[in-house]
Amino acid sequence: MKKSGAKGWLYLLPAIVLLGLFMVYPLIDVFVYSAEEGYNFVTQTAKGIGLYNYSYVLRDPYFLQAVKNTFIIVIITVPLSTGFALLIALALNSITKLKELFQTVYFLPYVTNTLAVGLVFMILFRRTAYTDGMINLLIQLFGGQGVDFIDGPYWAKMFVMCFYTIWVVLPFKVLILTSALASVNQDYYNAARIDGTSKGRIFRRITLPMISPMLFYLIITGFIGAFKAYSDEVALFGTNLNEAGMNTIVGYVYDMLYGSAGGYPSYASAAAVILFAIVLTITCVNLMVSRKTVHY
Repeated sequence: MKKSGAKGWLYLLPAIVLLGLFMVYPLIDVFVYSAEEGYNFVTQTAKGIGLYNYSYVLRDPYFLQAVKNTFIIVIITVPLSTGFALLIALALNSITKLKELFQTVYFLPYVTNTLAVGLVFMILFRRTAYTDGMINLLIQLFGGQGVDFIDGPYWAKMFVMCFYTIWVVLPFKVLILTSALASVNQDYYNAARIDGTSKGRIFRRITLPMISPMLFYLIITGFIGAFKAYSDEVALFGTNLNEAGMNTIVGYVYDMLYGSAGGYPSYASAAAVILFAIVLTITCVNLMVSRKTVHY
């Protein structure tokens, strides 16, 4: 047994070393940076240890705006994208002919470059000196008033951002839920139909419990992915997200490191630790809720 155990650890050693070098050590380094006050990027020295960096970040209006934007994206896109994906997966599951073709069509946006999709969205929604954009033309066609969704009011920009995020993440969720629905044992459905159970009750009592692990997985990964949002915003509003009022927490971290006012790894690390705490808290809450709602 001892030789067997030592051999197992030997097999795991490369993975442990890599995880330690590229995950554990950087995480510890971020916590250290976040506590170093007055850190000089050139001399690699700090004046002391404390919580000033956290105090500065939490009072920075750009960071507060980034937190607001991130939470709005999370609260809107995660439930809506998961709900729409479930509806589409149910519709696809009921199709007998050309089912694989429709699945491929729905999955295409997921394998398309994010920046390319963002550019298309920007062209569709942006108002320029030469055109109001296709979306505004459609709004005006039905008697509405056009809006500049890219450079206009905050609510319009947030609408495009949420719409774009849902569009990008929807294909992956549809694929996962379609596979989950296909794996449900048909004997449960046959027994329910013999008993004369309604479709709504079959969905609530059989379908949802059976696919609840996949739903939980999509919700957890959806929250984490939405909190890490940054490239989508750049694709739509450019690199100066603070000026556009559409920055996110990850974008704020990047700006503190490499932006025009960058070179502040301590502030960036403090913001990253705050993001880590937020994601960890929400994940733990979801795990506690899942004990009663997820059926394995």
